[in-house]
Amino acid sequence: MVRTISRNELQARLARRESFVIVEALPEKYFRHSHLPGAINIPHDAVEALAPALLPDKAADIVVYCANAACKNSGLAAESLAALGYKNVRAYEAGKADWIEAGLPIEGSAARHAA
Repeated sequence: MVRTISRNELQARLARRESFVIVEALPEKYFRHSHLPGAINIPHDAVEALAPALLPDKAADIVVYCANAACKNSGLAAESLAALGYKNVRAYEAGKADWIEAGLPIEGSAARHAA
């Protein structure tokens, strides 16, 4: 069972500048277009290959997200991370769409075009 995090909780943690890693579990082209501030990209189907190098600390606090509540990539990535021994993984199930709909900042090419 994957633990979850709400938008409000994630936003508060970012505002407090807490130490954690945000992972977008979508393919790279979607990540390049837009992603949450400070996020790294680990597509759900590349977790086993990329996580050891990008997330060397298995005790790190990790938040995984994908496109929206209907998208299953964040849950799949979170489960893969847990299976690899990561201890503090949560999924932001509402995802990028929820973040953008709330008017919160994004990074990537979409953000540059909006500026």
